[in-house]
Amino acid sequence: MKAVVQRVLDASVSVDERIVGRISSGLLAYLGVACDDTEADAAWLAEKIPGLRIFDDAGGKMNLSIRDGAAGSAAGAEGERAPAGILAVSQFTLLGDARKGRRPSWGRAAEPETAKKLYEYFVEKIREQGLVCECGVFQARMRVAYTNDGPVTILLDSKER
Repeated sequence: MKAVVQRVLDASVSVDERIVGRISSGLLAYLGVACDDTEADAAWLAEKIPGLRIFDDAGGKMNLSIRDGAAGSAAGAEGERAPAGILAVSQFTLLGDARKGRRPSWGRAAEPETAKKLYEYFVEKIREQGLVCECGVFQARMRVAYTNDGPVTILLDSKER
């Protein structure tokens, strides 16, 4: 599984102009499931991502993880509070291979049934840790809005652990 993880001040995902997931701060995680991925890959990412020490401590050094409570809660655009946590968005395009030509090949991406199962397993594993995990809608055309904090963006691949 591949992930692009961004430290964010806020993030939301909408489908048909309706917000389906939103966090006030924390991590935006785009997840791509490859055809040879297993639950072990999803579990590894679900352990790795919340443990990333990419939030500032009192001295301004990136030394805290979301597990340390580093991401606070803030009021959303409409004034209500969105939780701090992780916003997980399935994104098969992370498996695109553009080495040849100009049109990416999606041959390494998992079939939708497998990808959905592993995406949902990842979300379940995050929630089992007591963390908020908001989601997009699998296989939907989504609009993701966020404010990258830093910017901080980390690339992870479960096959390169």
